[in-house]
Amino acid sequence: MTYREGAYVVDTRSATLAQVMGNVGTRVQIRKPGGGREWEAPAGALRLATRAEREAAGLRASAAAPSSSPAGCAECVRLDTARRAAGEYGELTEAAVDAMVAVRSHFRDAHVLPAWPR
Repeated sequence: MTYREGAYVVDTRSATLAQVMGNVGTRVQIRKPGGGREWEAPAGALRLATRAEREAAGLRASAAAPSSSPAGCAECVRLDTARRAAGEYGELTEAAVDAMVAVRSHFRDAHVLPAWPR
């Protein structure tokens, strides 16, 4: 089975919730939601995360589709669109890296980390 970019899965080897970042052959690049170091897993070691698992991690009900936001956030969509445009030709340019960092930083800060009391 292959998983689309942005889908939330569970690495059954460690019971870890992760987000799909890409696929290479039968291997899937994943990372914890909101950022962190990526790792690879065989597709057979993954399963789609349940709604309850996503919600327990502070994520909204559905996995991200291209140019959409799992949190229903317009800023996520805008940043992801810019990221896709910067990496359109498959080159890892400075602009593409900056765009990836912006997407991940925004998602972590706006949707994963708890808000501080004011």
